[in-house]
Amino acid sequence: MIAAGFILGLLGSFHCVGMCGPIAFMLPVDRSNTYKKAAQILLYHAGRLLSYATIGFIFGLLGKSLYIFGMQQRLSIAIGILMIVVILIPYKTFNKYNFSKPMYRLISKVKSSLGKQFKKKTLDTFFTIGFLNGFLPCGLVYMAVFGAVATGSMWQGSIYMLFFGMGTIPLMTTAIYIGKFLNSSIKRRIQRAIPVFVVIIGMLFILRGLGLGIPYISPKPNAGMVTNTMNCH
Repeated sequence: MIAAGFILGLLGSFHCVGMCGPIAFMLPVDRSNTYKKAAQILLYHAGRLLSYATIGFIFGLLGKSLYIFGMQQRLSIAIGILMIVVILIPYKTFNKYNFSKPMYRLISKVKSSLGKQFKKKTLDTFFTIGFLNGFLPCGLVYMAVFGAVATGSMWQGSIYMLFFGMGTIPLMTTAIYIGKFLNSSIKRRIQRAIPVFVVIIGMLFILRGLGLGIPYISPKPNAGMVTNTMNCH
């Protein structure tokens, strides 16, 4: 499942360039010094990875809470179905019912902080920009968050989101260096592949929740663990 997070980030990075590309293009990097520029970009990515790992930790904690109440398998199935349903629902429907509205105040504060950071050029600025960037609303991040919840662990959720962020680094870095570089036909093909892969991940979560006894894909639930926990009480 951790590898799925990386592949989701790698394929979805074309979406990231579209959403976060303007921020990446506007980074106040030192274009006269190659090494300094590389360090600045590295700090930007480090900030993004930290924000993704933090998000994964929080939502992994939520998944752990549900796991304690014996809902881990049902949660995995529910998240798998939700991921598939989200892909099947037309994009216009999401625009009509904007689920980010309750977060507008927080988002506006993040954008305001980003605006202030762009005026600076110290090394810590790039880390801060990356960290704030990670908290901006993004449909692809929402998909990754579903996976973090399904891990049922704070640390696994954090690692899942960390690998998701690492998957976005190659293309985001290329975008910073050379800007818009792929022709529209290649972008369209990659964009079409993203929903397919999200559906595959959703199906994996469903199989995992079913506990069919398939090694690594759908392992049987550890009934002994539950019994021991009950005996302790």
